[in-house]
Amino acid sequence: MSIQKRRLDKGWTQEQLAEHAGLSVRTIQRIESGNPATLESLKCLAAVFETSVTRLTQEPETMSNLTRDPSQKEAQERDAIQYVQTLKGFHMHWLSYVLIMPGLYALNVMMNPDRLWVVTVALGWGVGVLLHGLTVFGFFKFFGGDWEQRQFKKRMDELNRR
Repeated sequence: MSIQKRRLDKGWTQEQLAEHAGLSVRTIQRIESGNPATLESLKCLAAVFETSVTRLTQEPETMSNLTRDPSQKEAQERDAIQYVQTLKGFHMHWLSYVLIMPGLYALNVMMNPDRLWVVTVALGWGVGVLLHGLTVFGFFKFFGGDWEQRQFKKRMDELNRR
């Protein structure tokens, strides 16, 4: 049911549609977010849009309505939040590398200029930053989501056998 599309086609706000249909704004919001409408609400909306209730309910759902399943949307939000946090961690990692390494180099040159131990630190930490970046951007998937799911399933199967 594309109530939102019909409303936007008429150039109405949710408040205007609610006023024309004799419904509350909250009811319009719930219907547009994918929650089922009562028969009375459908009758009011059908009258406003000059169509039948049957036609309103039989319209194919758009992809936006299909993705509004609360559990799916929550999962997508969790994934997005986790990705942003992971990305932030990577940026903090390389930024700290870029800011700290010059200080370590200066310390090395002042304290022990004969032996550049800072090269070992730079290479080790640099490899860590590189692997972190490859993991975050999906190029290094050895311990990625698929591996985690397999290990989780394996562990759950073991626990269920006991």
